[in-house]
Amino acid sequence: MGLSREDVQHVAQLARLDFSEEEEARLAEEMSRILDYAEKLDELDTSGVPPMSHVLDVTNVFRDDDVESRIDQEQALEPAPETDGPYFRVPQVVEEK
Repeated sequence: MGLSREDVQHVAQLARLDFSEEEEARLAEEMSRILDYAEKLDELDTSGVPPMSHVLDVTNVFRDDDVESRIDQEQALEPAPETDGPYFRVPQVVEEK
């Protein structure tokens, strides 16, 4: 499947990229080779291959979440330099118009 420079220009426009004519020609050739390879892969008989969600058969290796201790809202706000009721008060960083 050959891609033209116009195809590359269209994709570049969608991605808001700007390429020189030489880059467009090179990208058209490279992208064509990639699509040709994908077409070859599409020809493979995968009927005996079970579907999978990952390339590697990996299971969750993380530990279980164990809740050790909790602090209440009052304890969480205690070290704050400023509070506003149940909230942390922080300096304003966005100006209003």
